[in-house]
Amino acid sequence: MPAYVSPTDLLDHQHSLSIHVSSRLPKMPPKKSAILAAATKTAKKKKWSKGKVKDKAQNMVVLDRPTYDKILKEVPTFKMISQSTLIDRMKINGSLARVAIQHLVREGQIKKVIHHRGQLVYTRVGSD
Repeated sequence: MPAYVSPTDLLDHQHSLSIHVSSRLPKMPPKKSAILAAATKTAKKKKWSKGKVKDKAQNMVVLDRPTYDKILKEVPTFKMISQSTLIDRMKINGSLARVAIQHLVREGQIKKVIHHRGQLVYTRVGSD
C-alpha cells in the first residue's frame, strides 16, 4: 500500500472486500432424505456370522472302575483341584466330579482352599 491513501481509495477497497465476502453463500446442511439416500447407496447390509459351534461333550455319567482308580491316584497330585478341572481332565460330568471331590475330602487326601458361591477350590494335602 502506498504511504498516502485517499478516503475514496479506502472506500473502494472496503467496498470490494465487502462484495467479495458477501458473494460467498453460506453452505446449507444437506436434507435428511439426501443423507439417508447417500448412506443406503454406499453402505452394504451387515451379514450375520455363522457363529461358532461347540461339540457336545461326551463325558461319563456312570463311573467305571478304571476311571475311579485313576481319580484316586492322579487327582490328589494336582496342585489346584476344582469341579471344572476334574471335568476337563477326567472326562466325567459335573455331578460325578462333585462326588469324587467330596470322597477325597472325607479320606483326607485333599483340603479346601477357597469356597466362593458354587466354585470350590481344593489343593493337595502336602503342599502349602
